[in-house]
Amino acid sequence: MEPLSERLRPRSLDEVLGQPHLTGPKGLLRRMLEAKRLSSMVLFGPPGTGKTTLAQILAEGVGKPFLRLSAVEAGVKEVRAVVERARKEGGLVLFLDEVHRFNKAQQDALLPHLESGLLTLVGATAENPAFELTPALRSRLRFFPLRPLSEEDLLALLKKALTDPRGLPETPFEEEALRLLAQAAGGDARFALNTLELAASLGRVDKGSVREALGAERFAMDRGGDLFYDLVSALHKSLRGSHVDASLYYLARLLKAGADPLYLARRLIRVAVEDVGLADPLALRLAVAAKEAYEALGSPEGELALVEATVYLALAPKSNSVYVAWQKAEAAAKAHPEAPVPLHLRNAPTGLAKALGHGRGYAYYHEDKEGSFAQDYLPEGLEGLRLFEATGEGWEERVRERLRALRERFGS
Repeated sequence: MEPLSERLRPRSLDEVLGQPHLTGPKGLLRRMLEAKRLSSMVLFGPPGTGKTTLAQILAEGVGKPFLRLSAVEAGVKEVRAVVERARKEGGLVLFLDEVHRFNKAQQDALLPHLESGLLTLVGATAENPAFELTPALRSRLRFFPLRPLSEEDLLALLKKALTDPRGLPETPFEEEALRLLAQAAGGDARFALNTLELAASLGRVDKGSVREALGAERFAMDRGGDLFYDLVSALHKSLRGSHVDASLYYLARLLKAGADPLYLARRLIRVAVEDVGLADPLALRLAVAAKEAYEALGSPEGELALVEATVYLALAPKSNSVYVAWQKAEAAAKAHPEAPVPLHLRNAPTGLAKALGHGRGYAYYHEDKEGSFAQDYLPEGLEGLRLFEATGEGWEERVRERLRALRERFGS
């Protein structure tokens, strides 16, 4: 017999719980279905929120064949096989689980077929897709966030499972046991249903059987339904605030709850570049090394590398000067997208370029330091632009002194 979560999989948008912003009367997925026009997309959100279910409902609703692949196992060869099948069937919906695991070559292999409409891609991931997907693929996709199911949604789902003929009808249960399970599931419908099925196999769904089914090692990420993202936010902010004990606590909760350790490793790298920055340049090296150590060792040994990086980042001096400077630089580039590069800084690979003055008068630093300092580097109209300001934190105090001395020599 199929697992309970499969037997109770919603068959229409009306049966989908917890995503009214997408499936409600004004939800974009419902409007796509009503118009029979399905765009390529990525559904992203925590486990057990309905990504696979929605993909199947959408494919069926627009009358296209549905094919499911896992990006963990599929490669370019499998993509080519999908394309051949799509040609034979006049197009299909490709559901690609863990889409963020596709490398650049694999993503590029999809592009022409999404462009032609032969394939409609519905990707699914629990990660933020903006970090892993290439700009070319992102530009062809729409992104829809899925929310963890609320405790009330899960409670309604569990009650349905105990009354629906497809589920576990006539199984004795206690209301408080269902609420306990809804709280412990942390917004994950699949986990809630699978645990309910295990508890029911013990003869009765009461608090005792639910606790036994949950097991001693099950930790709810968040009892209020926000699941994963609040804990990740708390970890990041504790690291930024140099509170090592809180950082370790949130890291432990996330790991115990089953969060992907490599996702957390990437978050630590982000803290190293965004919040520690040049106050301690070694922080980035240590954070990257922690990710590589986990990849080499796996759990549980590799988790100590993440712990070490967490302690180091929490206690490191902090500076967001690089982050702030980059925001200013992006704003300046947006405000002056066509400012001409000064002639003496331009490349001069041809005689014509040289005749036009490209590179003329350029002062080569290693031959003429003072002349190099004296020449202009920014386009006309942007003279005196200041983007980077060093703080006095850690190693950046030395940077601040050098920057001050250089700017005095620049005369800016």
